[in-house]
Amino acid sequence: MALSSPIYSTDELTRTKGEMEAFLADESKLVKTRELLGQVEKGSLEEKTLKMLERTFGCYIMESEEAKKLRGETTKIEGQLEAARNHLTLGARINGKFEEMSSVGLRNKVRVDSDEAVRKACYEGLSKIGDFITENGFVELVKVRNRMAKSLGYIDFYDYKVSNAEGFGKLELFKILDTLEQGTRPIMEEARIKFADEKGADALEPWNLSFKMAGDVTRRMDPYFPFAKSVEQWGRSFAAMNIAYRGATMDLDLLDRKGKYSNGFCHWPQPAWVKPDGSFQPSVTHFTSLADPAAVGSGYTGLTTLMHEAGHAAHFSNIEMPSPLFSQERSPTSVAYAELQSMFLDSLVGDSDWMAKYAISKDGEAIPWDIIADKIKSTHPYEVFALRGMIAVPYFEKALYEMTEDDLTAESIKALADKVEKDIQGGLSPRPLLSVPHILSDEASCYYHGYVLAEMGVHQTRHFFIKRDGYIADNPKVGPTISEAYWKPGNSEPFLGLVETLTGEPLTGQAWINDLNQSVEDLLKEEKAAYDKKRAECASAPSCEDIDLDMRIRIVDGDAVLADTLEDGSFLATCKKFEEYVQKRFAEKD
Repeated sequence: MALSSPIYSTDELTRTKGEMEAFLADESKLVKTRELLGQVEKGSLEEKTLKMLERTFGCYIMESEEAKKLRGETTKIEGQLEAARNHLTLGARINGKFEEMSSVGLRNKVRVDSDEAVRKACYEGLSKIGDFITENGFVELVKVRNRMAKSLGYIDFYDYKVSNAEGFGKLELFKILDTLEQGTRPIMEEARIKFADEKGADALEPWNLSFKMAGDVTRRMDPYFPFAKSVEQWGRSFAAMNIAYRGATMDLDLLDRKGKYSNGFCHWPQPAWVKPDGSFQPSVTHFTSLADPAAVGSGYTGLTTLMHEAGHAAHFSNIEMPSPLFSQERSPTSVAYAELQSMFLDSLVGDSDWMAKYAISKDGEAIPWDIIADKIKSTHPYEVFALRGMIAVPYFEKALYEMTEDDLTAESIKALADKVEKDIQGGLSPRPLLSVPHILSDEASCYYHGYVLAEMGVHQTRHFFIKRDGYIADNPKVGPTISEAYWKPGNSEPFLGLVETLTGEPLTGQAWINDLNQSVEDLLKEEKAAYDKKRAECASAPSCEDIDLDMRIRIVDGDAVLADTLEDGSFLATCKKFEEYVQKRFAEKD
């Protein structure tokens, strides 16, 4: 994380992770739990709590001494690989000179830079991540992970991970994913043909696809998403939906820097829970992203990441159960359950009525409708590309952990990644599979299917709110509804059941497929009406000058504290300090 304190070292992470897992893997705790289960009243809160403890301990207890030894080996290899990855110098040779950039910076240039040579160089820079990790321990890590899982009786490591997190195995998972893959393959194939016809055959090159689809629109949108205002816009949006954080404390480390972990994430040193005396323990959240306010397009992606991670934080701060283990992010908490909350809330950034109010330039001008319309025209016919890019990750990891040890080499893994990209996405991906950071760490490996299941839930949940209320952005019923249905139970209820309880329908991909199949003309009509209605509301109602999220917020940049609501006196005062810091530190864009 590029922090100076030794408590944030790889060695310290390995040590504390080992201690936590040793606590959860203590067999005497499982024996005691089962003993107590025989003494409590059926259907009581005590029984629910003890059953959750039984599930949690069951995820970590390894009866095999061989499995325990292999688990220790994986933790050590992961730590070494992650430390090496964090010190990898990434970048691209541009105009004859090497320019150092993070993986986020490289991806951003692939999306928005108008020079094809620059985009290609940045894509090649991303591709070097695969070379690096396969030569620095990833091959051995895959082997040891599989040995551990098989020693415990699972098919492979993927089966082990999904069984612990979701409560059903790999085979059941891919029955669900296969339905989505098969249902959207014809849409993807048709979209690629249409894209090449419209933009030229070279538009399908991995360094061209994202830019040809929306690079110009991204540049035009950029002035209306100043990253300096992102914290304020997030707070205003969540407050308008009656989302609060129940006394939580949150550190926001938003800006990119050298050596920082290459993905946004949220962790909870202190989970929220209800103590035995009935008092509520608020959560403590550490939240990071990789924004570069000087880069074109970073405002939009940075704000989307902020809405995403703040959605995680809102979810975990509102869990109201009698043990902190109901509100921790590791197994048996469902990946899909956790990601549904954040992805539902970050989806608002793409809605025209949300942009009508919150996509405001530094001069106070709202984003014009014609830019939003052009974005819809240029991206909606090709939204399937994002879906296929999402499902490519679990299909790659499934195939990876099904390889025999003899077949696992650096070259075979890279060849497999290329093969899956071509099969699932129709060609090489703008984001090479081996550059996806999730595949490295234990917590995030064999995890990406959660985003797919969650996105299915996002579309289904959005359809529920539109049908019930007619809108989502600034809807004051959103916070109370999702807090009651999704957040309060924590991991006490299965993900599939929670979605069905709220929406009234079993989880399927149909709502997502229906959205993909909606015509551009119909979508433009809907979005224009929503945009005009929101602009009229903004004209008649002044901005709220008192934003209360019921939370202490510290905005930090590594070791430096930039702003703190406790010291600054209010949320908006803290936002103002952050805005001034960003404006001072980063030069104005052209």
